[in-house]
Amino acid sequence: MASLSTQMNIIVEKTKNLIQLCEALQEENDLLKLEVQSLQVALDTSSEKVKQAEEKVKALAVARTLEDPNVDKDAINEKILDTKQKINDFVKEIDKCIGLLK
Repeated sequence: MASLSTQMNIIVEKTKNLIQLCEALQEENDLLKLEVQSLQVALDTSSEKVKQAEEKVKALAVARTLEDPNVDKDAINEKILDTKQKINDFVKEIDKCIGLLK
């Protein structure tokens, strides 16, 4: 009988150890999930900044082209039309977003 009691105590101890290990792993998992969330937000922010920088580069390129006195009038008019089309596309996209918010 003492042998059975000893085996039962060993099983109880091992079970306690497994429960503690499970709790520790759960805490680590929660921390890793928070870290992933944080990194995702940082990635989204960086991506948005890159998009904004690319738009600024495009705008500067258009502005420099318009300032260049060697560029012919047809090219300038084409750039103006292209810029107007981009503005119209932005306005349509904003209207869609506003529609989704309503």
